[in-house]
Formats: sequence, structure tokens, C-alpha cells
Amino acid sequence: MMRCVRVDHGFFSRRQRKQIERLALKAPANFGWKLTHWSQRSLAQAAVEQEYVESIHPTTIGAVLNEADLHPQYVSWWKNTVWDDEAVERCLRILWYYERVESLWKKGELLLAVDEKPSLQVLERALPTRLMHPGQPERQEFTYIRHGTVYLLCGLNLLNGHMWAECLEKNDGEHFRPAIGRLLHPYSWAQRIHLIIDNGSSHISGDTTEFLESLSPRVHVLLTPSNASWLNQAESLLEAFSQRYLIRGNWCSRSVMIQHIIESTQEYNQYFAHPFAWQWSCRDFRYWLNNTRGLIRCKT
Repeated sequence: MMRCVRVDHGFFSRRQRKQIERLALKAPANFGWKLTHWSQRSLAQAAVEQEYVESIHPTTIGAVLNEADLHPQYVSWWKNTVWDDEAVERCLRILWYYERVESLWKKGELLLAVDEKPSLQVLERALPTRLMHPGQPERQEFTYIRHGTVYLLCGLNLLNGHMWAECLEKNDGEHFRPAIGRLLHPYSWAQRIHLIIDNGSSHISGDTTEFLESLSPRVHVLLTPSNASWLNQAESLLEAFSQRYLIRGNWCSRSVMIQHIIESTQEYNQYFAHPFAWQWSCRDFRYWLNNTRGLIRCKT
């Protein structure tokens, strides 16, 4: 006797349920549909067309998918890092410095990380924001007025977590290079500065490369691997700063937003700045690399 399983509305055999799950795991194009992804309603129609069931309600499809932990309504993004020899070497070098921030400082060496948040939109809400009250969250007017964009460049002192910020007119090497000079100026006491940056075009252009080389050996540049900007702790800093100071902002002009950012940097340093608790070590990275499918093995 065929065993049946109850799923919200009606009874369906395990075979029928598995057929629906396999259907959901395939692209709609495999069945002649132009859809980019399935919905409960389209899966119900497709299940009938494939003669898996005579009829089925979309909510029942949803129950089947939930039981199988399948969620076609969601999508997540990822970007692959190609772990060739150069990328592995860069990653290990940066992790090595992360593990030695305090010991380097005792020798007069400082670790700084730099990242930018380009094209921050300066948006002014068409109507005033309505503040939160019991039973009602804060409400913002959906319609907004644009006032241009702001390019935010930030630096992170890995020893104490303090933030340096400057808003640039353009996100290019011509504006990036002088800003780096201003970032480094307060640290004239440091015998050596290790500077972590990603592979942005303004960071690796010919003129910028020459500029950074002119600061060597006092300034030692550490480039993150391509598509691995997450390795730069300044990226985490920008995310934390944005959540506290930018995400709900309401700006009537670029100058107002820029002034807010500069003043907020001082407040962030006073109340929230702290060294990031970085979890990955060189050992962890080697272990992960050696045990991740499809990736090259790290040379020891």
C-alpha cells in the first residue's frame, strides 16, 4: 500500500512530494516556462502539467517546500575569489599582520586599513519623518529628492578601532592620493605603517602605485586578493558606521551630509570605536583552503 503524507491541504504520496521538490530544484526554462524563478502558483500549475498531481493548491506547494527547506522566492549573492598562488600569499600576509597588531605597535609599527563607500546618495525625504511611538515604528516618506552623491573614504586604526573619514569630490586616483597623505600625517611618529587597501582602480592605477612606492619603505602596502575585499577590516567599519549614522539619513544638500559625516566620525570614535574581533588566523585559512572542495591547496 502506498504511504501518503498529509501536507496542509489534502493527502499526497511521498513520491508526489519528491516530484514537486525536484521540480522546484530545476529552472522553469527546463519545462518551457519563461519565468526566471518559481512561485507557489506557477509550481502548482507546472506540477499539474507534468501530471504529478491532478490538482494542488499553491499553499500546499508552499507547505511542501517549507518541509523540504526550499525557498524559491529568495536569492542570495556571492562573488568567487580565485585562490591562486598570488591570492593565497596576499591573504596569508594580511592575516599574519592581523595576528600581530599589538606586537607591531610595541615596535613602533602601525596597521591601517582603508576603504571607500562610493556614490552615497544624498536623499531628502519629500515629507518629514514620523517618529516612533508605542505600537508604531518610525515611518519615512517613500518619495525623495536627490541632491547628488558623496564619496566617503575611511581609514581604520586597527590598534584602537578609531576611524578617519574624508569625503572626496571624485572616486579617482587624483583625489585618493592626497587623501592618503592626510590620513598618514598624524602618524609621523610611526617607524613603519602597514597600509591595507583593496584592488579598486584608484588604488592600483599607475600614478597611485608610483605615489605609494615613493613612500616606501616607511609605508608598506598590503593589497587584498581580487574579489576578497571582505578581508579588509575597513569594509566592516564602513558597514558599522553606515548602520548607525547613514542608513536613515535625511539630507537637504551634499554639504549637510558631508558635515554630518565628519561630525559623526568624532562621535563614533568617542562612543563606539573598538578593535574588531577578527576571527580568522593563518591557521584557520589554511585549514579552510585545504578542506574546501574545488579549491587549490595552500602550500605550507
